[in-house]
Amino acid sequence: MKINGKVHLFFEQSGTFKNEFIKLGIPAEDYDIQNEFGQTDHDDDLFQAIVDAYDGKPSIFDTIDKDNDLVMAFFPCIMFGQHNTTFFNGTNLNWKGCTTRQIADFILERSRERQYFYEVALKMFTYCDVNGVRLIVENPYTAPHYLHGNFPYKPAVIDKNRQARGDYFRKPTQYWFINCEPTYGQSFQEPTAKRVVNSLSGHQGSLCDEDRSLISPDYARNFICDFIIGKEQEHTERTLFDMYE
Repeated sequence: MKINGKVHLFFEQSGTFKNEFIKLGIPAEDYDIQNEFGQTDHDDDLFQAIVDAYDGKPSIFDTIDKDNDLVMAFFPCIMFGQHNTTFFNGTNLNWKGCTTRQIADFILERSRERQYFYEVALKMFTYCDVNGVRLIVENPYTAPHYLHGNFPYKPAVIDKNRQARGDYFRKPTQYWFINCEPTYGQSFQEPTAKRVVNSLSGHQGSLCDEDRSLISPDYARNFICDFIIGKEQEHTERTLFDMYE
């Protein structure tokens, strides 16, 4: 893929990818409503921006050059992953001691929240699809995953073991490519540091803990070179069906 303009990186912790794009000579800017990592260039409510763009209202999408730019979105994963199963089947440990009515109310609220996230995601995919905006979306790959059987767009790449490309975790991750196609390289690299889930802060083992969501700079560089710009690196092998589908 040729990126003659800039990369617009949406949502939390995309600053790691931003910095690696810049190191590779590609201008990149980070957008989010938070700035916990000091990487946010544009303080924007991205959910509202997506809804506005879909509804034909002015939004940050108006500044994106569809012929030369790329949008890469790290869409929040909190509603679509496997861990949500316990919320919807009523077995979540946080609800121990709650009444049947209280559990039902929690499930209904969770359902409304997931519906909102789903609608925003579908609006983002559809807007970019219809308007010719090149879009890559990242989300953890879990089984079951709500979007697998309930979404009109299918991931183009599933990276089954991110540690093989130098990341902190094995964490399988899926990527959708809209109005663009992935390249296929294989940059093997031992991670400079490995982390285990049970050592993280916050909710132990949650797929969306802040620590669990961290992406190493090595992984970001290798992913960009392998799947986005098709840049050969040292120790790179070209293969189609090894670590991804």
